[in-house]
Amino acid sequence: MSKLINPIVSEKANILSSGGVYSFRVEKDANKFDIKKSVEELFKVNVRRVNLITIPPKKRIMRGKAGFKSGYKKAIVYLKKGQKIDLA
Repeated sequence: MSKLINPIVSEKANILSSGGVYSFRVEKDANKFDIKKSVEELFKVNVRRVNLITIPPKKRIMRGKAGFKSGYKKAIVYLKKGQKIDLA
């Protein structure tokens, strides 16, 4: 079962992808080993390293009511030299 939710597509992520570094939104209970296995199986590449970042929930006010924007977990995946993932 894949622990990846979706790739993160932003200006910074596009710049990093030219160097073989990709960002993915992942499930909250995912660990580095699960993510490495999921990326290798799904995209048929060799993963060199995985970094995890937990983005906390942020407080938001909409129409005078306070609420929270949900937090999530992000994985930064480094591939071996010369490999790339086609996200298009």
